[in-house]
Amino acid sequence: MESYALRSVAELPAPFRSMFSFRYFNSLQSECFSGCFLSDINMVISAPTGSGKTALFELCMLRLFLRFLSPEGKFNHEKGVLKTIYIAPSKALVQEKLRNWNMKLPTWGISCLELTSDNESYNTKNIHEADIILTTPEKFDAVTRHGVKDGSLSFFSEISLVLIDEVHLLNDPRGAALEAVVSRIKMLSRSKEMASCPLANVRFLAVSATIPNIEDLAEWLFVPSEGMKRFGEEMRPVKLVTKVFGYAPAKNDFLFEKRLQNFVYDILMQHSRGKSALIFCSTRKGAQETAQHLSQIVSSLGHSNPFIRSKEQHEKLKEASLSCSDKQMQSSILHGVGYHNGGLCLKDRNLIEGLFLKGDLQILCTTNTLAHGVNLPAHTVIIKSTQYFNKEKGLYLEYERSMVLQMCGRAGRPPFDDTGVVIIMTRKATVYLYENLLNGCEMVESQLLPCAIEHLTAEIVQLTVSDISLAIEWLKSSYLYVRIKKNPENYGIKRGIPREDLEKHMREICVRNINELAEYGMIWTDEDGFLVKPLEPGRLMTKFYLKFATMKSIIEAPGSCGLEDALRIICAAEEISWIQLRRNEKKILNDINFDKGARMRFHVNGENGKKKKRIQTREEKIFVLANDCLTGDPSVHDLSLSQDMNSICTNGCRIAKCMKECFIFRMSYKGAFSSSLLAKCMHQRLWDDSPYLLKQLPGIGMVTAKALHSAGINSFDTMLQADPRRIELVTGRKYPFGNHIKESLLSLPPKIEIHIEETEYKRQGKSKLLIKLIRLSRPKTSNKYHYADLLVGTEEDNAILFHEKIRAEEFSSPYIANALVPCPQHGKATVKVDLIFEDYVGLDVHEKHVVSREVFSVANRAWKNDTRSANYTIPKEIYRENDCKMRNSPAKTEGNQDSANSKMLPISLPSFDLLQDETNEDPFILEPEETDCKTEKDRTIFDHIRRKSKSFPDLITLKTMNPFNQPPPMDQCGLDATKPRENSRFMIDLDPVEASFASIGQCQEIGVVPIDLDPVENFPTLTNNSEHGFELSSLDFSANLQTEEEKNPFNPQSGSMSLDFNGNLIRNFADSSLNSELSTELSSASINQFKRRKLVSNWINDIRGIHGSELLSGSPSPKRHDILSSSVNDTTTTAGCKSSLTTSFSEQDGHGSMEVSFMGFKSVFSFL
Repeated sequence: MESYALRSVAELPAPFRSMFSFRYFNSLQSECFSGCFLSDINMVISAPTGSGKTALFELCMLRLFLRFLSPEGKFNHEKGVLKTIYIAPSKALVQEKLRNWNMKLPTWGISCLELTSDNESYNTKNIHEADIILTTPEKFDAVTRHGVKDGSLSFFSEISLVLIDEVHLLNDPRGAALEAVVSRIKMLSRSKEMASCPLANVRFLAVSATIPNIEDLAEWLFVPSEGMKRFGEEMRPVKLVTKVFGYAPAKNDFLFEKRLQNFVYDILMQHSRGKSALIFCSTRKGAQETAQHLSQIVSSLGHSNPFIRSKEQHEKLKEASLSCSDKQMQSSILHGVGYHNGGLCLKDRNLIEGLFLKGDLQILCTTNTLAHGVNLPAHTVIIKSTQYFNKEKGLYLEYERSMVLQMCGRAGRPPFDDTGVVIIMTRKATVYLYENLLNGCEMVESQLLPCAIEHLTAEIVQLTVSDISLAIEWLKSSYLYVRIKKNPENYGIKRGIPREDLEKHMREICVRNINELAEYGMIWTDEDGFLVKPLEPGRLMTKFYLKFATMKSIIEAPGSCGLEDALRIICAAEEISWIQLRRNEKKILNDINFDKGARMRFHVNGENGKKKKRIQTREEKIFVLANDCLTGDPSVHDLSLSQDMNSICTNGCRIAKCMKECFIFRMSYKGAFSSSLLAKCMHQRLWDDSPYLLKQLPGIGMVTAKALHSAGINSFDTMLQADPRRIELVTGRKYPFGNHIKESLLSLPPKIEIHIEETEYKRQGKSKLLIKLIRLSRPKTSNKYHYADLLVGTEEDNAILFHEKIRAEEFSSPYIANALVPCPQHGKATVKVDLIFEDYVGLDVHEKHVVSREVFSVANRAWKNDTRSANYTIPKEIYRENDCKMRNSPAKTEGNQDSANSKMLPISLPSFDLLQDETNEDPFILEPEETDCKTEKDRTIFDHIRRKSKSFPDLITLKTMNPFNQPPPMDQCGLDATKPRENSRFMIDLDPVEASFASIGQCQEIGVVPIDLDPVENFPTLTNNSEHGFELSSLDFSANLQTEEEKNPFNPQSGSMSLDFNGNLIRNFADSSLNSELSTELSSASINQFKRRKLVSNWINDIRGIHGSELLSGSPSPKRHDILSSSVNDTTTTAGCKSSLTTSFSEQDGHGSMEVSFMGFKSVFSFL
C-alpha cells in the first residue's frame, strides 16, 4: 500500500472547516486534495465503495464557493449565479446527499433543490435560485428536453460544476440518459453564445467504483493526466472478502429467490462468525419471509441461539418487542432477527435501526433501498439473489451494477472490524459477471447507440443541433465515440477499420437518423439535407419521452382513430414491450377475454370477428389486461399480472396524451377526442361509463364504490343529492364519513353548460356558430386547477374547427367562441362540441348541432340579396354592344359622351370574392355598405360587374373602345395562348427593383407570367417570417405611372415581384440579389390600400372562375386624378373550351375596358 501524507482540515479557510466533522482527510482524500480544492481541472477518480469519495465532491464545491469569499474572510453569497449539478443513479442516493448537505450548507445561504420524480413542486424560479441541483439522469434529461421556448434552459449558462456520482452507470441501459445530458452540457459550453458565461469554463468531477478503463472516461470529460486518479482495494479502511455463489435456476424468478432462503442460515454460520449481518432481499415480502424463516430455525435451537450472545441482549430485545407495533416483527425480534422496509411505520423503523447500530439486533433483512439510504454498516453483507422485482415493468431484472456496489459498500465497520465479508447469491450463468464487477475487471461501455435517434431528436428540439455538422459534433462529444474507436466490434463494426472509415460510419449514423426523422415528419430538412429544424411531432416525442417506434405508430394512425384503435397502439408500444406472455397466465387471460359477465368494452377477436379462445401474444395479453383494468373492478388478483396492469396504465396514459396533442396538430377530430378520453381513463383506471366513477373521490375504494352502486349512488350528481347519513348507512362507515365525502365533491371542477347558436354570416359557403360556455357552480378556492379541452369538430369531415385549453375556474362566464362551418358536402354537417376535463372521468360535457344544406341555401340567398339589386337593369354608365360577328349594335345610351370626356374619379373597390374560402379563418370582408364610395356611380358600376361575372348576360362589345389600346397577343409575349395556366404564377409590378429577368423566355422557364411591370414609387414592407416566402405587412401603392408610349410593359429593366393569392411573396426568382433586396427594403404604408388591391384581385379571380389555380394577387391602386394603365392577358383551356380575360386601361382616352371570353362568348365592360 502506497503511503500518502495526510492533509489537515485546518488547511481550508476558516468558514469552510465546519463542512467536515473530522480533523484529517484520509489517504484518498489527501491525495486528491490539491486537484479538488487547489485547482479547477476536470477529474475522474476510481476508488472502491466506502473509501470516502463524498468528501471529494464537497472539496470541489468549496473551491467554487471561494469566489464568494472576500479577502477579509467574509462569505458574500449571490443566489443562483454559480450552479452545481449533482447527478446520481438513484433517488435514494440523491435524497441521502440532500439530507447531508441541507444540514451543512444553509448557514451560508446555499440552497439545494431536488429534481426527481418524488419532488414535482419546483418551478422555473426555484431552479434559477438554487445553488446546488441534485438529480437523476432521466429527470434532468426530461426537465431540460423541452424548455427552450419558456426559458427553462437559461439556467444552463449558470452551471459551473458538474458532479457525477457512480459514473460507471454508463454501462447500464440507463446510462444513455447520463451520456446524453453530459454531452449536452459539453456542446453548450462550446457554443459562442456561452463564451462569457460560467458554463464556458464548466468543471467536471466524476467518481466511480474500480473500473479498468478510466482513461476512456478521462478522454470523454477532457481530464488531464494529473486529474485522473485510480485507487485499488488498498484504499478501503476495512479489507473486504468477496465470494459469489451460483445456484441452479428454478421454474420462475419468484421460486428461485424463495429457494435461496434455505441456504442463508448456513452461509451466516460459516462467514458471519457471530457478528452483525445485512441480508438484502429484492422485495419487502421477501425480507419479511427471510426474517421469519431464520427466526423459526433459531427458535428450535432453544438457548443455543447463535444470534443472541448474552442474557442482557435478550432482555433488551424483549423490551423492544413490546414497543413494536408490527406483530410479526415482535416475534422475530425476540430471536435476534429483524426486517426493515418502507412498509414499516416510522416508529418501528427507527426502533430497528437503533437496535442494529447498537449491536443488540444481529441479523437484519432489508430491501435494496437501504443500500442508498440510512447508513447501517455490518460485518457481513449477503445479497440474496441478484435480481429484483421492477414495479414499473412488472418483472424481475438484474440489479444495476451501481446498486450491487452500494450494497457491497455496507460491508465492514471501520471502528469495530478490520475485515468485511460480501456474499453474492446468484444463478450459475451470471457468476462470472459479478466476479468481474467485484474485481474491477468489467469495462464500461456506451449504451447510447440503441437510443441515439431519440436523444438526437431531443437535441434538435432544443436547437442545440441545427444542421448535420452539429449533429456529427454532438455524436463525437459522446462517450460512444470514445469507445467505438477502441472497441468497434461491440458496436457492430469490424475491428481494424481505418480511422477515415470510422469517421464515415459516424456520419452515416447521423445522416440515417436524420433522414428517418424527416421521413416521418418529426423534423424539417432543406433540399440538401443539411439544415434541420424541429417539427411538432418531434417536439411531442421529446416532450413525452417516447420511443421512436411508438411515435411512428402514432403518426401513421388514421385521423378517424377510435378508442379501440388508440388502445391497440398503446398495447404495441415499445415502452411496454418488456411485458411477456407467461405460460401459466394464459388460462386466466383466456377466461377474462371470454367475459361471461359482459363487463369489458373491447375484446381480443379472431379473424371471424368472434372472441378468441386463446391469448397467444404479449400484445393480446396487454389488451386484455388494459380492458379488464378499465372496467373499474378488475378480475385479476395475481400479483405479477397486477404489476403488469399498473405499468400498462402508467405508460399508456403518457402515450395517449401524446396521441391527443398529435391529433390536435393534425386537426383530426375523432382521433383527438378518442385519445383525450383514453388518456384520462387510463389515469383513473376507469372507463367513462363505468358504474364505479365515485372511486375518483378520496376515501372511496372498490368495496365502498360497490356498496354505493348497489344503493343507486353511482355518479357525482346522485352523490351530491344523497344524504350524508344514508351514505354512512349504505357503506357501513361511521359519522362523519358522509360529510367528508360530500365535502370532497367541492374539489371537483365546476359544472359547465354549453349552448350552440347559429348566427347569420354574410359569407357564401360558411355558417357561423357561437359556442357559449356558462359556469353554473362557483368554483371552490383551491391551489389545484382543473384544465379542460374545448373541442369543436365536424363528424362528416372529421375536422377540428376550434380547439382551446381553458381553466375551468377562471374563464369569464359566459365565454363565447366562434366556429365557421364549411358548406356540407353530404347534405348536412354535424358539429360536435366537447368540453373534456383532463383529470376526471364522467364530468365531460357534449353537445351536437346539425347544419343542413338548406340553411346554407337560405344564408346564401340572403347574402346575395344584400349585395345586389333584384332587377338586372344596366346603368347608363355601362355601354353594351354585341360582338360584330354575332349581334347587331343597339343605340348608344344617353350621356355617353359626357362620361367619356369627364375626369376620372377615385375608384372605390367593394368585395368581389365569390370563391369559397377553404380555410377556417374568418377572412377580411368589406361589405358594400362599408365601402368608402365617393359616388353612387362607382357603386353601381361595380355591383353590375359582380352580377355580370355570375350570370354573363347579353355579351356585347364597346364600339367606342380604343382599338389601339389592345394588349399584345400572348403568343407575342412568348406565352402559349392555348396552354392551361393553372400552374403559372402571375408577376405583378409593385416597385422599382433593380434585379430583373433577362427575357420573357426566362420568365417562362421558372413558371412566372409577368403582368404590368410599371415602376411604383414606394415599396411594401416585408417580414421574413415564413418558411416559404415573405409576408407583406403593409403596402403603399401610390403610383407615379407613365403613359403607354413611355413604357414597355415587358421591359426587363422594370422591377417586379411574384405574389400568391394571400399576398405572400413567392421566392421563385432567378436572381438571388432580388431576394436580398426585397428583404431589406421597408415601407410604412397604409394596409387599407393593400386590402383594396386585394379586392381587385378577388374581383378578377371571380370573373376568371378558375378554382384551384394560382390566383392573381395585387394590382396597383391609382392616385386621385391618375389613370391606372395596365394590360392583362390570361387564357385558360378547360375541357376543350377556351376562356380568356383581357383588361386594358388607357390614360389617353380616359377610360378602361375589360374583355371576358368564355366558351365562345365574349363580353367587354367599360370602366369610367
